[in-house]
Amino acid sequence: MQVKFCGLQTMADVDVVNRLHPDMAGFVFVPESSRCLHPEEAAVLKSRLDPGISAVGVFANQDPAEIEMLVDTGVIDMIQLHGSEPPEIIRRLQQKAPVIRAFRIRQASDLQPALTSCADHVLLDAGAGQGRTFDWSLLKGFARPYILAGGLCPENAAAAFALHPRALDVSSGIETAGRKDPQKMAAFLAAIGIHERDTEGGTGR
Repeated sequence: MQVKFCGLQTMADVDVVNRLHPDMAGFVFVPESSRCLHPEEAAVLKSRLDPGISAVGVFANQDPAEIEMLVDTGVIDMIQLHGSEPPEIIRRLQQKAPVIRAFRIRQASDLQPALTSCADHVLLDAGAGQGRTFDWSLLKGFARPYILAGGLCPENAAAAFALHPRALDVSSGIETAGRKDPQKMAAFLAAIGIHERDTEGGTGR
């Protein structure tokens, strides 16, 4: 199972991520988000990010050309969509990079669009960065690998891990006062049995 730390904002965040080494790191480009980065800021952060960690750009109903530019210039490696992007946009972007499509889950019927989405990966969330979980019992029998997001934190990471998702995506749950907290980041990984990289550069997974 993989882990994504989302909403990196500073070089200090990148340094902690390089030490803890999750599989993915998220850069948010949604203007309404408090974690929004300008492309130039994200490029600087990506230049320091360990190349073994995939940089995921987070968007919502934004110009596909702008997204493609970020892929073409090496700022992001994957694309995560949180808007109402239609299948034709997803397929266009898939020509550039793998696409993660986010779905808000409130009831069982909300899972059907995720099941049939043409995206490479689907992310199941309670909302848009609102820091709360949805009813995980709805996932029983869901027949597609998924990324679980929404309200994850060190305290519920083990329970989330037990659902066997493809990946866990956490942002506000590893923050204190709106900033990434290195202790919470390490605690999240430790809760699911992942430890810091050893001195030889390998991982403790």
